[in-house]
Amino acid sequence: MTTIPADLQRRALRVLTAGQVAGAAGLGSAITVGIYVVEDIVGVDTPWLGLAGACVTLGAATMAQALSRVMRRRGRRAGMQLGYGLATIGSLLAFAGVETSLLPVFLAGLLLFGAGTATNLLARYAATDLAAPDRRGAAMGRILFASTFGAVLGPLLIVPAEHAGMAFGLQKYSGPWLLSALLFTGSMINVALRLRPDPLLVLQAAQGTAGLDRPLSLRVALAAIRRSPNARLGLVSMILTQLVMIGLMAMAPVVMKHQHHEVLGPLVLSVHLVGMYAFSPLAGRYADRRGRRAALRTGAWVMIAASVSSLAAGHSVPIMFLSMGSLGVGSTMGLIAGSSLLSDHVPVDVRVAVQGTADLLTAAAGGIAGLAAGVVVDLLGYGLLGIAAALLTLPILAGLRREPARVTSQGGSR
Repeated sequence: MTTIPADLQRRALRVLTAGQVAGAAGLGSAITVGIYVVEDIVGVDTPWLGLAGACVTLGAATMAQALSRVMRRRGRRAGMQLGYGLATIGSLLAFAGVETSLLPVFLAGLLLFGAGTATNLLARYAATDLAAPDRRGAAMGRILFASTFGAVLGPLLIVPAEHAGMAFGLQKYSGPWLLSALLFTGSMINVALRLRPDPLLVLQAAQGTAGLDRPLSLRVALAAIRRSPNARLGLVSMILTQLVMIGLMAMAPVVMKHQHHEVLGPLVLSVHLVGMYAFSPLAGRYADRRGRRAALRTGAWVMIAASVSSLAAGHSVPIMFLSMGSLGVGSTMGLIAGSSLLSDHVPVDVRVAVQGTADLLTAAAGGIAGLAAGVVVDLLGYGLLGIAAALLTLPILAGLRREPARVTSQGGSR
């Protein structure tokens, strides 16, 4: 195996960091208003408020698999460039749906918009391509931390974008989608021009796998995961973390709006994203130093506490902010530890395919959570949604007790 110069990893991290900031702002500036658009078109009392989030996560699931295949054959740069480009088109299509009040057009735009989510998530794997095994968690945490700035800024730009759009005669919720298109275009240009050399292609050359271009099916990727108890635990933890996080987060702005605090809805999302991204460097270092399994255990308990607090969050603005912030901290620990555990324990020649498959299943779980959460809140209330979320987290703790820890040459995690 050829030694990889450290300066290539530093350069890749700088480029990925810049793309994450703009990409996260593009996601945060528009996704918050998706539920409001559905309400405007369908009606306030509809139980299908989760349609917007479900379409984004379904799009992310589909695109994660497709983009990972592009990355495996042509490198990270080609896949990320395509992903941000599709997200730009999706933003413009969603804008058209808002302007015409056509729900199918709007939802079709959100499906493509999900490519932005998939690309930003796949960037965390790109950050680990050239990282030393005992630094993968830290590299992943750095990229997620970069999302903090965009994730906080994006929701704060919603109201100015709405006002700017209305000043030009557009619908109230049209402006944020145009802003997202602009931001995704910036991320696409950044990756296309600056992610050179491509980190994955460098890794493949160093590993002697640069000539491998045979397609890997979903079945092959799942088989690789099944062979490792730690990889299975990583995948299950990622899926359950996404179910809990999306379910509670998607409904928080709705609860705030119904309590006549619509203006605080974007701020609640910002607090959640700060918890999720700002603490990611600490979560990454914790996973590297204490082990992936220890980080999973801590993250699971934090998410349980956040879920249980939802019993009161539906009636208290301060508790809602506290709940969403702690949910973000718990979910980032679960995401980093689960992703690292998964990547550490699968062979390098199938790693990219496994990563795409994991993100496909995780995003699909998020889509299910978004749809189900709207129905649960409509029928039973936000508090019982929180109890259901806490129960969904328990299998992670059970899996940590059952699965043996194994150290492999792939990653050295515990």
